[in-house]
Amino acid sequence: MNEQSTKCVMIIDENLPLGIISNTVAILGITLGKHIPELVGEDVFDATGQSHLGIIKVPVPILKGNKEILKELREKLYTSAFEDIIVVDFSDVAKGCNIYSEYMQKASTISETEHTYLGLAICGNKKKINKLTGSMPLLR
Repeated sequence: MNEQSTKCVMIIDENLPLGIISNTVAILGITLGKHIPELVGEDVFDATGQSHLGIIKVPVPILKGNKEILKELREKLYTSAFEDIIVVDFSDVAKGCNIYSEYMQKASTISETEHTYLGLAICGNKKKINKLTGSMPLLR
């Protein structure tokens, strides 16, 4: 993945409590990093020789969304036009489970249309990402 032509963003439901927003961003970020390890930089050393683990090489703006925007975006991202985009979603189905195997079982019984998304992380072609999210404001 080329850093200059790649963009990553997160879209989070702005109506969530701050703790749920923070948890959603953490979950999306960890999962995104697993799927784009080439965008995570090498460890660095400061002037005192202390090591700092590598971080993502591109900015990841956090954008303001809501349930409707997230649902609409997720539906678009399922289409063939965006099959080359890495998509991480976090929904009420996942949030309601404390054990991953429980999430897997529960998700298998609930159709995609019944998921309420708390957040999405998307990464890929900058032009495609801008087309989807270019007019969205930052979550502040």
